[in-house]
Amino acid sequence: MQGKIRVVIRKTLYFTAPRQVELREESLPVPGADDVLVETICSAISAGTEMLIYQGRFPRDLETDPVISGLRGGFKYPVAYGYASVGKVVEVGHNVENGWMDKLVFSFQPHTTHFVTSINNLFPVPDDLPAETACFLPNMETAVNLVQDAAPILGERVLVLGQGVVGLLTAALLKGFPLESLVTFDRYENRRKASLAIGVNDSFHPEHIRQKLINSAYGTEQSNLSPQFAYAQTFDLTFELSGSPSALNDAIALTAFSGRIIVGSWYGDKETSIDLGGVFHRSRIQLISSQVSTIAPGLSGRWDKARRFRVAWEALKHIQPQKWITHRFPIEEAQKAYQLLDENPQETIQVIFTHP
Repeated sequence: MQGKIRVVIRKTLYFTAPRQVELREESLPVPGADDVLVETICSAISAGTEMLIYQGRFPRDLETDPVISGLRGGFKYPVAYGYASVGKVVEVGHNVENGWMDKLVFSFQPHTTHFVTSINNLFPVPDDLPAETACFLPNMETAVNLVQDAAPILGERVLVLGQGVVGLLTAALLKGFPLESLVTFDRYENRRKASLAIGVNDSFHPEHIRQKLINSAYGTEQSNLSPQFAYAQTFDLTFELSGSPSALNDAIALTAFSGRIIVGSWYGDKETSIDLGGVFHRSRIQLISSQVSTIAPGLSGRWDKARRFRVAWEALKHIQPQKWITHRFPIEEAQKAYQLLDENPQETIQVIFTHP
């Protein structure tokens, strides 16, 4: 119905200190005539970014997001965060068409039970997609951006380091390319199994491969491992999506002469020693930073965010990533959700909050 949006109390999740979260009751902001009120159905935790905030490992001088209007400001406690909310429009302002009522929508919003926003900040969810699938839209857009930045070539050998949600989505998109081989690494068995279910050629624990590289370097005997791992510097294209800076050394060791490494991880304040004095110096390997907030300059004349979102929606229909949801928590149990991701990440892939 149109008219003045009634004020309601919402519950919003705040990160208040390292490893502490709090659900706060607060009044909704006063809406305008062009706004709608959305009741959240579910929101997805971004395990990479949100765990950096939960653990207090974020850079204090960095803006939370220069593009997403709901995430402006710096990283400092207390901070409301999250950017994957799906809900139903329950009231509309005077200037909003009544067709928005009851529409299932996605918005880049922190974890909260309700939010008021302009329809310009909403993405209608396609009719054939359930709410939980739509929660994957930001990560799917990221995966599309990563693949576009990489520009895979027919017959290439491709490696993806990290099989969290972004890594799995990236591998699933790459599976549609005519590659010679597609291989993934991850520390956790459940994620390697999910990767193999996509149809990748192999999926390995990174420590296993590191030992094989050491053995190869020192001429020690190789065990029965896939032929592509007999020697270092094998892959034409490598994606570093593990969230671990030390994985850059694995990427360098496994990428071929003049190959490309797409760095999609955000490391926060994590530091490590990167070996640029060995094979990297003569390898002509390209290190390419990829981040979803912008369109690559080489594509910006033909692509914009709207076009990329259309591709992401279609990819969600095809891949159906809700099969990777391992845990659902009511938002009132947020502390348990983050403790699980912090202390037992090997049990998880995607964790979401549900809202009654």
